[in-house]
Amino acid sequence: MRRSNLMPEVNAGSMADIAFLLLIFFLVTATISSDEGINRMLPSECPPGIDCTNPVNERNILRIVINNNDEIMLGKDIVSIEEVKDIVKNFIDNNGDGSCTYCNGNKVLSASDSPKEAVVSLQNGQQTSYKQYVAVQNELTKAYYELRNTYSEKVLKKPSDKLSKEELKKVKDAYPFILLEAEIK
Repeated sequence: MRRSNLMPEVNAGSMADIAFLLLIFFLVTATISSDEGINRMLPSECPPGIDCTNPVNERNILRIVINNNDEIMLGKDIVSIEEVKDIVKNFIDNNGDGSCTYCNGNKVLSASDSPKEAVVSLQNGQQTSYKQYVAVQNELTKAYYELRNTYSEKVLKKPSDKLSKEELKKVKDAYPFILLEAEIK
């Protein structure tokens, strides 16, 4: 019996082709998650030597708190996510008529003096979930979008997607998005 010292070779010429095809297959079929983000413009820096603090009347602040249990609170009352948009819209767009924004039993929250003076204060706990935080942010954005859209249709007689840059600035000046954010300590 004769034995050969030669080892059989494996043809690896097509291995690179197979690896390349597998790589393309996984790139095409894999879903790439897109991160959700919140588009906000940060305020400009205060010049040195100038007092940039603006005192805000307590009546013009709507305080929304998301606690560590993801509950949304206005004052001491818990509200649902579905109520947030309407509460914010009523608070902002009442033109100081003295009506209550949110009446729940004995709890009455007053409304802002005008849309230009309305401030929404959003606070969240350290254990607040990102999902709930984004959901509340979305409701705030919807409220402002609806108010601005109504303004553009009633005052400018145009839908909001047909506005010029100048008209868009006018709408944003009528309903400025003033949001204060903080974490509960």
